[in-house]
Parts: sequence; structure tokens; C-alpha cells
Amino acid sequence: MPLSFHWFLPTNGDSRHIVGGGHGVPTGAAGGDRPASLAYLSQVARTAEQLGFEGALTPTGAWCEDAWLTTAMLVEQTERLKFLVAFRPGLVAPALAAQMAATYQRHSGGRLLLNVVTGGEDQEQRAYGDFLDKDDRYARTDEFLHITRSLWRGETLDFHGVHERVEQARLTRLPDVVPPVYFGGSSKAAGPVAARHSDVYLTWGEPPAQVAEKIGWIRTLAKAEGRDVRFGIRLHVIARDTAEEAWAQADRLLSGIDPAAVAKVQAGLARSGSEGQRRMLALHGGSADGLEIYPNLWAGIGLLRGGAGTALVGSHTEVADRIAEYHALGIDEFVLSGYPHVEEAYWFGEGVLPVLAARGVWRRPS
Repeated sequence: MPLSFHWFLPTNGDSRHIVGGGHGVPTGAAGGDRPASLAYLSQVARTAEQLGFEGALTPTGAWCEDAWLTTAMLVEQTERLKFLVAFRPGLVAPALAAQMAATYQRHSGGRLLLNVVTGGEDQEQRAYGDFLDKDDRYARTDEFLHITRSLWRGETLDFHGVHERVEQARLTRLPDVVPPVYFGGSSKAAGPVAARHSDVYLTWGEPPAQVAEKIGWIRTLAKAEGRDVRFGIRLHVIARDTAEEAWAQADRLLSGIDPAAVAKVQAGLARSGSEGQRRMLALHGGSADGLEIYPNLWAGIGLLRGGAGTALVGSHTEVADRIAEYHALGIDEFVLSGYPHVEEAYWFGEGVLPVLAARGVWRRPS
């Protein structure tokens, strides 16, 4: 299957430095360098579209702008780009979410992709009025996605679950393209839900051996459900004409960072209830030493940012080689980002994508 690439909309602000935020960590002051205005996000989206990215991930949480509203405004600023909208089941009713997605598809011409985020931080969930523990949140997500998928199939549904209940629920107008469901989660409770409902299982950028284990885990669970699941990976990227230039940029991102700031962020992230976040922290242990944890895979981003904390770093050819390595494991979709998001999109789009196109594994979306 040809590779597809998505970029990222920095709805928590952008900078030439690493911008914090996510998993209980507030957005750092650097996020004010380029505020997440509609004008700036439009620039990022149009750049991604021009360069050949298929879509753009928009995060969810108290630390960033709302993904549904922001991307709905950006539809008119773009022509082809799809929007991978992150949202949290339980903060909106499943029948309403199904209706919202159907409306989005009609008005956007089928440009919605859905990233289901169950939520790994108890404190943030409670701020939204959600007091379930993590395992119960996954159980609710299972019921939620059963309802939404049933409604998208045109069913009239009565469902009485532990967490969700609907009676005679139906959609007056079905989505003309059912939005694909992207789903991530590394905990034991996440796997069965991903196997039953996801079209694309997303993992953060761990070394290939760990990614291969995750792929095998989900494939086995999906096979038991009679389903096939595609796989994607979430990474940052620093690609340059030479490896030396790329690593110099990685070093620059960490230069001048106050160790006290790193310690504060790491202490906050250590309280996270997310298994994926725990795995990210284990890659660097809070230390700035030994951050190249695999050839061209750098864990420096995770010192200051929650969530995805690794980056592909190297020459355009080296980055293409690492992408090919992940592709050989079964990864078909890459969700990328870089600081700042306009400039790094150009470095990747004009440097790495032509290499992949010449190898016959990527072609520009029509």
C-alpha cells in the first residue's frame, strides 16, 4: 500500500522552539511566539496541502483550541486537505457525534478523519465533568463507537449499555463518506477497543522493535474480531540536506533550555495515567544524554512536551530510510510535525517526499 502523510495543526501555538503542552502539562510560553490564530493555522494547512500531505492532525484537550470548530473554519481555506480531528468520547453524546461527523462530511466534501482519544489524564477529564477511571473510559469508548458506527450504517438503534444508552436513535442523513476512525492506546484496555472499531491504529514513535510488537498485538486482536486494521505512527521530523545540519537543528532546539524547566515538565508527565506516555518517558528517562535511541530517532522533544515525544532526524535520504523501515513493519500512514510547522513542512515536503516518490512508495494525492 502506498504511504500517506499527514501534517499537524499547532492549535496550542507554534515557535522555533519546542512548545510544551498535553498530558497534564500546560503550553509553554514559547507557544506565544506564533499564536494559533486562524490566519496562521490557515497558512500551515495550505502549506501542507501544497506539499502533498493528505491530511492534518488537530489535537484535543484543555491546552489547545477546539479541534472541531477550528478545522471546520479551515475547510474553506483549503481545497483538498483532510482534517484528522481528535475528539474524546464521553464529552459529547454518541448520536450527536455521529450527526456532527455526517454534517462535516457533507459540508467538507468528505474531508473528515476522526482520531478517537479516550483520555489518559484523570485530572483533565474531571475538569470536563468526566469522573470515570481509565478502564471505564475505554469501556465507554467501546459502546460509543458501537453506537456511532451503527448509525453511520443507517440503522435505527436501541442500545442500553453500562455507560451509553440510546432509544430509536437514527440519522436523518447519512455521511456520504463514512469517516475513517483512527485510534491509539497502549494499555491492556485499549487493545480490544482498537481491534473492534479502528480503521487505523496509531502508535507514537517508538523504536522499530517496540512498534513491531504493537502491530502484532493489534493484528492478533483484530483477526479474532474478523477485521483488518491499518497502522500509522505519530512522529516529529527534522530533515535537512545533510545529517550534520539536521542534528545541529536538534541541538539548537535543546540549547539554552533551563534544566529546572525539564525537571518540572518531567515531574508532571510522571503523574500521567497514560501507558503510552509512560513508554515515551522510558525512552529518555528525563535525561538529555543519549537521546538518539535508535538510528535517526531522537527523544529530545519528549523532554518538554507531553504525548508524541520523538523525532526522525537526519538527511532527507536517512529520514526516508527510517520511514521505509517502519513501512516494512506495516506502517502505512505517518502523522508528522516539526518546529516551526510551516518551515519544517517545507523541509520534509521538498526534501523527503521526492525521495520516497522516486522509490515508488509515495505519490501526491489527487
